Amino acid sequence: MIENVIIIGGGPAGLAGATYNARANLSPLLFAGSPPGGQLTLTSEVENYPGFESILGPELVEKMRNQSKKFGTRIHDENVLKVNFSKQPFQISTYNKSYHAKTILIATGAKALWLELESETRLRGKGVSACATCDGFFFKNKVVGVVGGGDTAMEETLTLTKFASKVYLIHRRNEFRASKIMQERVLNNPKVEVIYNTVVEEIIGEKKVEGIRLKNFQFPISNFQSISNNSITNENSNIENSMKIAKLQIKNLKLDGVFIAIGHKPDTDLFKGQIELDKKGYIITSDRAARENFQFTISNLQSNLNDLNIKNSNIENSLKIENLKLIIPKFDINYTSQTSVSGVFAAGDCVDHVYRQAATAVGMGVAAALEVEKYLEI
Repeated sequence: MIENVIIIGGGPAGLAGATYNARANLSPLLFAGSPPGGQLTLTSEVENYPGFESILGPELVEKMRNQSKKFGTRIHDENVLKVNFSKQPFQISTYNKSYHAKTILIATGAKALWLELESETRLRGKGVSACATCDGFFFKNKVVGVVGGGDTAMEETLTLTKFASKVYLIHRRNEFRASKIMQERVLNNPKVEVIYNTVVEEIIGEKKVEGIRLKNFQFPISNFQSISNNSITNENSNIENSMKIAKLQIKNLKLDGVFIAIGHKPDTDLFKGQIELDKKGYIITSDRAARENFQFTISNLQSNLNDLNIKNSNIENSLKIENLKLIIPKFDINYTSQTSVSGVFAAGDCVDHVYRQAATAVGMGVAAALEVEKYLEI
């Protein structure tokens, strides 16, 4: 049997796409993975999803699943272990069976990178988060910490300053790897205090976050003095005679919440060598390829204006530009959600490295499903 469409991924993007394809009588087959549900199942309270003032993440996923099933989606809570997109019909394989389909919709999502602490896992959703946009609202007038040093950490920190009374930015090195402009915005924000050369050893609290235990390597005296006035308890202080560097082990910092901002990893290892991915593993779709091609073209044009030989062959029609090399994308721009392989589409956080929201994933899933339907009609 050859399926019309197989959907890989059981989060918001995959389930939204499945609902649309099911209502179009395509009888989609969806592999939700094991355990199913995506990042929403790890989220406690959701208050920014349209239509629900407040709903638990797992409950929202269950509602999506039931709605999709109602219209005829067949959901298998299995992991896809292998794919072959080299020829049509496409083939996907689970532990004990292979399936074939005319089209594929990839919606495998992405995972936030964590510190791998037991206390972090236990308190996830109870003050520990990886999304300031999602959870920042819960920390109005409270003290929070952000762990990280890249652009993601800077963005999370700035978002939290809109809600929290104080934001500690904790970085394991003595300088950030984020862009200069993002660093300037963070360092110039009066609500932000930076703690360099420090790692989180433990998140403190039983039922909710109450603080964190920090381990410091080398702390400049100026930073140490300013932080000492903000509820940090330190032990084994050993200030050298130079009074320039304090070597110490910082113990407890009182916090109401901790945001881990050390990056995300898209769940796309399965597709390496099958479709085009960027250097971080995110799937490149036609929409992104077209935008990047345009950006490259404009950049190339601006940097080579002095070298262009522009001939005005017809003033009423157009300018003919010579000696300008353009990148012609191999993607089909008629389908914005299509990957580098015709008939294979992608949506959600495995594509989106910017917003990473349930609502945007749903929109992408719907758009991809409509394009699957259009593709099958031709």
